Amino acid sequence: MELIVLMPFYNEEKQIPISIDRLIPLLDPLKIEYCLLLVDDGSKDGTWDAISAGVKRHPDKVRGLRLSRNFGKEAAICAGLDAADADAVILMDGDLQHPPECIPEMLRLWREEGYDIVEGVKSSRGKESLGSRINAVVFYGLFHKVSGFQLANASDFKLLDRKVVLKWREFTEHSTFFRGLSAWLGFKRVSFPFEVADRQTGQSRWSIRKLISLSINAITSFSAMPLQLITTIGFVFMLGALALLIQTLFNFFTGHAANGFTTVIVVELVIGACIMISLGLIGTYIARIFEEVKNRPRYVVSEDTIASDTTISSDRPSADREES
Repeated sequence: MELIVLMPFYNEEKQIPISIDRLIPLLDPLKIEYCLLLVDDGSKDGTWDAISAGVKRHPDKVRGLRLSRNFGKEAAICAGLDAADADAVILMDGDLQHPPECIPEMLRLWREEGYDIVEGVKSSRGKESLGSRINAVVFYGLFHKVSGFQLANASDFKLLDRKVVLKWREFTEHSTFFRGLSAWLGFKRVSFPFEVADRQTGQSRWSIRKLISLSINAITSFSAMPLQLITTIGFVFMLGALALLIQTLFNFFTGHAANGFTTVIVVELVIGACIMISLGLIGTYIARIFEEVKNRPRYVVSEDTIASDTTISSDRPSADREES
């Protein structure tokens, strides 16, 4: 297989036939051997039935992968990349907000100019809510500070060469952040701008709460630098305490000592808040360690339209898969 187009779906039964009918007429004229790999991330509607119908209509061009429950988009991406056996893999959102018309140019940059990673960068964020825009600005700013990677307006719309996919499969951590880890991998890469298209069906399932949770997970699973903030906060308060001690002693010996009740209450409240935040941050990292040491698989595949064994789990690539 020369190309696999990987698309994760969650509760998108109406979108499946639209995506298939949009992509196949676009890819057929390219005269390449390709397959659409549709991953159902434990949907609760008729998404899997829609994928199965697409496989029946185009048995040589569509493959379906069904996870046993909703593991999240990052796990669905891992499942697809583990199953994708092709010279190149294009990852894109199933709702077609990543314009398929960019695929020929992505293939040209990969084939003719030898880029290992071709990634789309949003020139506009479409009809994104104000809360989502603010969260994106704050998150990418923090991520750049803690990791050194600038991902502003980055997306999951990427083409990965086979050797990049094989290196991706070597990651063994449970919590992954695709955009960050693909940047960490390096390789010869190029970016291109695209405008986020409007959704044709349904609406985004990324609430502000989920976006904040994803941001926290991405930062804490990618960098330990936030833990160093605790030391910084402690050092700042030590300097403040030293200044207050000098002031208190000076007032005492000069006979100008004040009650200072309000100051004590304020200082104790601030210190108490900092302690609780620090404990919460430490607890988040301990939870990350707990998730990793359990060594559970990232996902469980319950059905594969081309697999003979319909119950497969994976937390790391098998040797046979890497050698194939």
